[in-house]
Amino acid sequence: MFELTTTRHNPLVDPSLHAWGWEIPVYLFLGGLVAGMMIISGYFIFSGRLKNPDCACNFLPFYSIVFLSAGMFALFLDLENKINVWRLYTTFEITSPMSLGAWILILVYPALIANIFVRPPQPLLNKLPKIKLVTEKLNQRSFLIKWIGVLNMLWGLLLGVYTGILLSTMSARPLWNTSVLWLLFIVSGLSSAAAFVHLIARDKYERELLAKADNGFLTVEIFVIALMFIGLLTSSQTNIEAAKLLLTGPFAAPFWVLVVGIGILIPLPLQLLAVNHKVKHTPVPPLMVLLGGLILRFVIVYAGQFSNWMNVHF
Repeated sequence: MFELTTTRHNPLVDPSLHAWGWEIPVYLFLGGLVAGMMIISGYFIFSGRLKNPDCACNFLPFYSIVFLSAGMFALFLDLENKINVWRLYTTFEITSPMSLGAWILILVYPALIANIFVRPPQPLLNKLPKIKLVTEKLNQRSFLIKWIGVLNMLWGLLLGVYTGILLSTMSARPLWNTSVLWLLFIVSGLSSAAAFVHLIARDKYERELLAKADNGFLTVEIFVIALMFIGLLTSSQTNIEAAKLLLTGPFAAPFWVLVVGIGILIPLPLQLLAVNHKVKHTPVPPLMVLLGGLILRFVIVYAGQFSNWMNVHF
C-alpha cells in the first residue's frame, strides 16, 4: 500500500469490501489517538497540572506507548517485505512521507519516556530506584518540565498531521488527495483522545474539561467534513465520483450512520448536557466518539482504495 508495502488485495482487481485488511485503518486510528493524547498530556504538563497526582498526564504516556506500539505492529503486519523495514532508518528523505513518518514514530518514544520521568508511578520507582534521581533533577528545573510539555505537544501534532498527509500525497486516489484530509485526521485524533481521557480520567475537573474540549473538536470535525466534500464536489469529475462514494455510494451507510451519526451527532448533545449538569456523565458518549473515529479510518482507507483515476464510474 505504501512505499514498503503492497496491498495484498488490489481493489482494481477485486473491489469487494471484505478483501481489504484492517491493519492500516487500525494503525491510523491508534496513531491519531496517541497524537491527541500527547497533545493533551503535554498541555497539562505545560500548564502545571502534573502537581495533581490524579492528573491524566501522569498515566497517559503508558497508554500512549502501548497504543503506538500496537499501531506500529499493525503497520508491520501490512508490510509485504517485512525484512526490509530497517532500511527506512538508514536514510532520511525529507520529501518522503514514509521516511518522515518512520522517524516521527521512533522519536515519539523519547518524548513519552521523558513524560514518564516527570512523575513516575511508585511501582516503577520500586523496581527502578535510579529513575528517582532523574525525576528529582527534573523537578528542580521547572523550565525543563515545561519543555517536556512542549515537546509532547509538538511531536503529537507532527504524528497526527503525518497520518493524514501520508494518504493525501497519493494523487492516484482522488478521495485521499484532498488538502483537508490531514486536518480531518488531526481533529478526529484530538476528539478520540479527549473522549478516551474523559473516559478514564480520575480527576472530575479534567473529565469535564475534556468533555467540553471534545464538544469543540466534534463541532470542528463537522465543518472539516463539509469542507472536504465542498473541495471534492467543486473539482474534477473523478473527484466528484469519489465524493459520491461517501454521499450515496457503497460507503454512505457506514459513513453517515457510524461516523457522522453515532460518532459525532449523537454524542455531541449528550456531552453538552453532561457538562451543563443536565444529565449524568456516562461512558456511552466517549465510547461512541471512539467508535466513530475508528470507523472513519476504515471508511476513508477503503473508499480511497476504491476510488481511482482509471475508473471514473465506480
